[in-house]
Amino acid sequence: MPVLNLAQRLGLPFFSSDDKVTKVVVVRAGIREIALMVESVSDTREIVVKPLNEMLSEIPGIGGVTMLGDGSIVLILDIPDLWQHRTLRVQEDTYTTDVKENVSDSTTVMVVDDSMTVRNVMGRDLQNNDYEVILAKDGVDAIEQLRHTVPDILLVDLEMPRMDGFELTGRVRSDERLKDVPILIITSRSGARHRDQAMSLGASGYMSKPYRLDELVGSINDLTNLTHIAEKNFH
Repeated sequence: MPVLNLAQRLGLPFFSSDDKVTKVVVVRAGIREIALMVESVSDTREIVVKPLNEMLSEIPGIGGVTMLGDGSIVLILDIPDLWQHRTLRVQEDTYTTDVKENVSDSTTVMVVDDSMTVRNVMGRDLQNNDYEVILAKDGVDAIEQLRHTVPDILLVDLEMPRMDGFELTGRVRSDERLKDVPILIITSRSGARHRDQAMSLGASGYMSKPYRLDELVGSINDLTNLTHIAEKNFH
């Protein structure tokens, strides 16, 4: 299970107890369970979560705010965002198993699909093949998460509410920060018209559902390796 030192991730000093026992809280971040190292665990309380104002909403890792009974203001952490935000990774984050490489060295894949079943199944498949996975339920959700992190590749469905795969592809390609991220379309629309439209908008590859896992992994590796080679040659 991945372990996250919460104090270090937030840039705070971590005070270990004298009994040499580390307290952890197991939480779910997306489809993954992670162990949070904490200093103490207090009792459970009911709170009213209030949205952040415009200034605080830009800070990664904060999901809301609440007011306690004594009038003090407490920020509420967004654990999935803290885990996925790549610029906040620290060297002390590691696995408790015999993994040689730090988790931040893994290829990060964002899966964008409006089907919860597809997201969860694909996410588990990719995690079992040592990828870091970020899930987005449609194009709007993906754009919001892309404000805080840049994955190594996007896996995008075409037919989604609010913002479909065509519009998302166009938006990513028009963004200077994201324009070089490979986009692999995975859709039930196997016709040439949809394929041509997606490729004309800047998609890097096109696969039909249901996908074969070996082909999906091969395509991800090919597209991400091509991107790394191009960046190396450019520099």
